[in-house]
Amino acid sequence: MKLKPNNIYQGDCLELMKDIPDNSIDLVLTDPPYGIKADSSPIRGIYRYEKTNWDDERPKKEYFDEIFRISKNQIIWGGNYFIDYLYPSMGWIVWDKGRNFSLSDGELAWTSFQKALRIFSVSRVKALMDGKVHPTQKSLKIMKRCIKYADKGSGNKINLILDPFLGSGTTAVACKELGRKYIGIDISKDYINIAEDRLKRTKVYNNEYF
Repeated sequence: MKLKPNNIYQGDCLELMKDIPDNSIDLVLTDPPYGIKADSSPIRGIYRYEKTNWDDERPKKEYFDEIFRISKNQIIWGGNYFIDYLYPSMGWIVWDKGRNFSLSDGELAWTSFQKALRIFSVSRVKALMDGKVHPTQKSLKIMKRCIKYADKGSGNKINLILDPFLGSGTTAVACKELGRKYIGIDISKDYINIAEDRLKRTKVYNNEYF
């Protein structure tokens, strides 16, 4: 099945990526399961999620092999959980969430760009204003900044972006707001429905702000 830009698909991304030609995606921007059982409990903090066990294991190396085959550049959140699949890079991104008692102060993204490490500061409170519907949902502002970081890192405007672990759709929403083409894949029909609803409510701003 040929995957068309500005569409999202339900299915196992490993199988769907096999139909994507080599180096045809400008950027893979994604947040794979870390294998830390983030959704093994129906209650996390003040939020209640259906128990689905989608985060019981990390994706196998073959998923990452396909990501590298089909894309020119990559930004992979939770890169610290996939060091054995990745290669050394200076271009890490740090999401500084501000201090918060028992929760982590931030998150890490590995990138393929041999550029200076960058720290993006967006507080948890501001991130929650996006409307949190996924246990590991990324801030929309953070994902926009990732796209702009990739523009600078590649030396060109990134046009086609794939998220093979789309979740609630934040990558696709960021792409649509910035006027970029996107392809999203997720194995969960429920999250595909949420992502489709968010995209319907998303306006195209096509601006260059961070």
